[in-house]
Amino acid sequence: MSSGSHNPVLAGNKALVIGIANEHSIAYGCAKAFSEQGAEVAITYLNDKARPYVEPLARELGAELFMPLDVSIPGQLEAVFGQIQQTWGRLDILVHSIAFAPKDDLQGRLVDCSAEGFLIAMDVSCHSFIRMARLAVPLMAEGGTMFAMSFHGAQKVVEGYNLMGPVKAALEASCRYLASELGPQGIRVHAISPGPLQTRAASGLKGFDQLLDEAAQRAPLGELVDILDVGGLCAYLASPDARRITGGTFYIDGGVNIMACYFWALRTFRTTEWPVTSYDLIGCSGTMPNRPRNQKAVQRDFPAYVLQAIHRRRCRLKSPAAASV
Repeated sequence: MSSGSHNPVLAGNKALVIGIANEHSIAYGCAKAFSEQGAEVAITYLNDKARPYVEPLARELGAELFMPLDVSIPGQLEAVFGQIQQTWGRLDILVHSIAFAPKDDLQGRLVDCSAEGFLIAMDVSCHSFIRMARLAVPLMAEGGTMFAMSFHGAQKVVEGYNLMGPVKAALEASCRYLASELGPQGIRVHAISPGPLQTRAASGLKGFDQLLDEAAQRAPLGELVDILDVGGLCAYLASPDARRITGGTFYIDGGVNIMACYFWALRTFRTTEWPVTSYDLIGCSGTMPNRPRNQKAVQRDFPAYVLQAIHRRRCRLKSPAAASV
C-alpha cells in the first residue's frame, strides 16, 4: 500500500469512524490511517463528557463532521447518517469500534449474567453494527467497506472476558452474514481481531495487565500490536488492492492466535505446590538443572501455559486412576 505522502490509495474516500474515546482508541488508529491515505473522515463522540478528549483529535485529522453518538439513545444514529447524507451524499468506509456491558455482568461469570445486562451488551456491541450497516447501504451505492472490532475471546475462552465472548462471537457471525448479503452490491465487511491493547474499553476487564503480559510472551513476533498497526490493516482492506476480500476475521496480534495453550490468567501460581523441581517440568519446557526452583524463579522463567501443565500433571499423578495404572 502506498504511503500517505505519495499516491494515497484512499484519496477521495469518505470514512465514518465510530468509537474514538481518546488518543489510545483503536478507532483513532483507524481514522489516522485513513486520513494519511487521503480519505476524509467523520468522527463521533459519545457524550459531552467525552467531547474534550475527542475534539482535539478530530481537529488534528481535519474531520469535516464531528457529531455526538450514543447508540443507546433513539434517533442519534439516524441523525449521524442523515448528516453524512446531507454533507457528503455518500460513504465509502464505516468503522464500528464500540462495546459495552454493565460492570457486574462483565466482571462476573457468564452463567450469572442478567438478562438485562446481556441484552444491553448485545445491543451496543453487536446489533448497533447491523443498524449502522442498514443505514450505510444507501450511501454505498458504488460499494464500500465496513469494519467491526472483535477480539480472540470470540473464538476461544479468554480468562476475564466473560460475557463479551459470546457477544463478540455474535458480532463476527454478523460480519459474515452481512458480507454475504451485501457482497452483490460491492460492499465488503470485515471483522478485525486485534491483540490486547491498552484502551479505555479494556480497562474494565479483570486481570487485563496479566493478559497483556501473557500475550507478549506468547506472540511469535515477541511484541504487542498498537493502534496504528490496526489502522494500517483497515486502510489496506478498504483500498482497491483488497477489493476481492470480504467476510473474514482478520487477526492482528503478532501471531498469538496461532499458538496452543493460550492461557492468560496466572492462577497456577495460587495452586502449584512449591518448590517446583526439574522432574515436574519434564515434558513441559525441556531439560534444566536438577534443583528445586522457588516460585519467583519459576514465574520469571516460565509462562502461565507451562505452569498450567505442571498443575495438571500433579493432579493426574495424585488421582486414584493414575495410581492404579
